[in-house]
Amino acid sequence: MLKLQNISKQFDDKLVLDNINLEIKTGEIVSLLGPSGSGKTTLLNIILGLTSMNHGKIMFNDTDLSNVPMKERGFNIVFQDYALFPHLNAYENIVYGLRNKKGLVSEKELQEYIDFLELKPHLTKKMGELSGGQKQRVALARTLVMKPKVLLLDEPLSALDGVIKESIKQRIKSIAREFKLTTIIVTHDPEEALTMSDKILIINKGNISQFGTPQEIINQPTNDFIKEFILKQLQIKRENILNLFGEKYA
Repeated sequence: MLKLQNISKQFDDKLVLDNINLEIKTGEIVSLLGPSGSGKTTLLNIILGLTSMNHGKIMFNDTDLSNVPMKERGFNIVFQDYALFPHLNAYENIVYGLRNKKGLVSEKELQEYIDFLELKPHLTKKMGELSGGQKQRVALARTLVMKPKVLLLDEPLSALDGVIKESIKQRIKSIAREFKLTTIIVTHDPEEALTMSDKILIINKGNISQFGTPQEIINQPTNDFIKEFILKQLQIKRENILNLFGEKYA
């Protein structure tokens, strides 16, 4: 279990995160949802260890990681722009992080990840030869072979659309289920959060507006900001939400 306790962050005189408390169970998919500037990306970077916090504690399976360096936390991130090496082919990108981690995964495990993400036909291709969805799968494979304790995704669908976007949604959900991998997704899109997540943390101006299941967010919004943000972004009336998300949100 990942626990965030009283996390606060200030840049100069601006309070970006104010006393954030959160518990994420092993294998859960949780989206950090909010408008631009709400603090969600800062929170993701604090969890990763890329950004320090002014106050608070990060606990993972009863171990305090608050002062543990990023490289030693065992958390891995897929960045919004994939951060792949253009001069390497897909296979070389996937195994890049294993150069200094010999024996972390067996050849059998490596092939299982490649097969799971259906990348075998693309292994010898350079990044310029791949579609956006294929690049995203390479980035996911590169992260999975490092056996992360927590998978962090920064706007993973922002550069995708249509059928490819829906395919990657399903891949991410399948990865979390197949590998019992705690997954945290940053997104500004309510539809993405509602259709991908077990739970959603809605952040506004550095504060938690609501933390709950998609059903709870839709049926029991706790304040006017959530009602306006969710419904305005989706551009639909409350009574039409079921038509978009299906009976499981009833």
